Amino acid sequence: MKRTFSIYIIILLSICTLHAEDGSRLWLRYPVCHTAEVTGHPCLAADILRNYFPGRKVTLQLHTVADNNEAYQIAGSADSVCISSGSEPGLLYGAFALLRGERGTSIPAFQYRLLNHWDNLNGTIERGYAGQSIFWHPDRHFDATHIKDYALANASIGINGTVLNNVNASPRMLTTPYLRQVRQIADLLRPYGIKVYLSINFATPMALGATRTADPTDRYVIKWWKRKAKEIYQLIPDFGGFLVKANSEGQPGPSDYGRSHAEGANMLADALQPYGGIVMWRCFVYGANHKGEDRVKQAVSEFKPLDGQFHANVILQTKNGPLDFQPREPYSPIFDQIKLTPNMAELQITQEYLGQSRHLVYLAPMWKEFFSTLATPLKGVAGVANIGDDTNWCGHHFSQANWYAFGRLAWNPSLSSEQIAREWLCQTFTGDNNFVSTMLTVMMESHEACVNYMMPLGLHHIFQFDHHYGPEPDGFKADYPLEWCPVYYHQADKQGIGFNRSHTGTDATSQYREPFRSLYDDINTCPDELLLWFHHVPWTHRMHDGSTLWESMQYHYQLGVNTVERHHLIWHYQMRHLVDAQRWEEVDNRLHHQLDNARQWRDVCLDYFRQFAE
Repeated sequence: MKRTFSIYIIILLSICTLHAEDGSRLWLRYPVCHTAEVTGHPCLAADILRNYFPGRKVTLQLHTVADNNEAYQIAGSADSVCISSGSEPGLLYGAFALLRGERGTSIPAFQYRLLNHWDNLNGTIERGYAGQSIFWHPDRHFDATHIKDYALANASIGINGTVLNNVNASPRMLTTPYLRQVRQIADLLRPYGIKVYLSINFATPMALGATRTADPTDRYVIKWWKRKAKEIYQLIPDFGGFLVKANSEGQPGPSDYGRSHAEGANMLADALQPYGGIVMWRCFVYGANHKGEDRVKQAVSEFKPLDGQFHANVILQTKNGPLDFQPREPYSPIFDQIKLTPNMAELQITQEYLGQSRHLVYLAPMWKEFFSTLATPLKGVAGVANIGDDTNWCGHHFSQANWYAFGRLAWNPSLSSEQIAREWLCQTFTGDNNFVSTMLTVMMESHEACVNYMMPLGLHHIFQFDHHYGPEPDGFKADYPLEWCPVYYHQADKQGIGFNRSHTGTDATSQYREPFRSLYDDINTCPDELLLWFHHVPWTHRMHDGSTLWESMQYHYQLGVNTVERHHLIWHYQMRHLVDAQRWEEVDNRLHHQLDNARQWRDVCLDYFRQFAE
């Protein structure tokens, strides 16, 4: 039955493929059919299925599955399907799973599956490449219909929470007028099973003039946060909690007063605890208490001594890699070192360093690499959103796939990148076999291509300052912190290239568990794709394929360009008559630009490194 229904859905989606489209419907392009009789528990899931399910009869049953209120079970025959779950959001997840052709029982892998919006109150988005904020505008109210569409898209992929504002948070976020807007947004999201959270500025009470300090042990500060938590929960009874960036990149924090991250997080946790709220405390810290240490080691140096000191409703949120969302990084060793405090992984959907909204780069394979290395269970997963008020939500039509993939992997990280891409292609464009098989290959090759034409073999952080778009391997500014400068990371000279993080260098490899510690520490066993991350390597060093390092660098840069060129030709000549004209043209233009930028990366980087290698 599953295969029959899936084929039927693909056929229906194919019917409307060539109609003019602008991408605003995302992957929710289900044709309205009104064929299903839906009985049982009345809820939003019933409305969805009445409109879009092409079968005959569906029964919705409010019954807990596998001791998890969000889990769902889909069972029955071709003529009669039953969806069971212990909650209305679970029934909604099950409804969308049914529309994807799924059967059986599905349990979310992580309790917290959140989007993190880096949206500012003036409507701008930090590292946003798809227009302005959908939540905040300086001169107008948010669009309620747009927020509901956003909620529906998230519910369709199992996302159950959203942080509405930038981690570099304005103290004004917690003023009453803004909290009332948050309540309105929360009311719109609640039917879709989505809780709201807020990023907070640690010094908010002092910044607003309510206290003379932000010291987390000060009784007036403690009292202020408890009163503020009470106010929030009176407005939003199911408020999720706070996300905190503290003592990082200029943000205030407990270290300003000689206090630890645990003391700061626990003070906030105490304020939220009576209401069931959580604190997500980010581990992205450098240049503070461990200034001068290799940047990729500082999170472990900062937080490992504090493991076990955090309250039960504190979760440590850490980026997937130890640096900053580079095209390829090893996993962050903090996931090996923090064992007594719940961990949450932070992934970046918005492609800050992977071509932003101008490059077609499918991120699921990169995230799968990360999940495959983890040994410590995660409490949740956060994704830095790529969403703005552009018509197609994400700037690039194919960037929608990364929003979709994040949600699917946050629910089930064992799903394959191929399965997720195939689902997205069929739902977003067409079920045409030629289109899906061809573009599936393009998507699956796109991340490795990006790594190759930008920073192959473990190179990292050699992008342009500030906007982070395009190459700048010679980048150095005397008035900038050294850890912001590309030359600090590649360390190219006549002897070789790469950052020595082995036991003979900064010893960053010692922070990893075995077998990764030994694997990365030995230049002969270190995977080629991470070689220059962990080692300063002679230009004549023989790679595993027998080529020299310099030959391999040239090969990878050219391979990346060749791959993008092939992808552009495929889209330009083979896909033109398989998708609607507007989206074909918009994607074609982006691929043309991506090819130009890939060539720029190749030429600038190879020309610069040639002075040392030859």
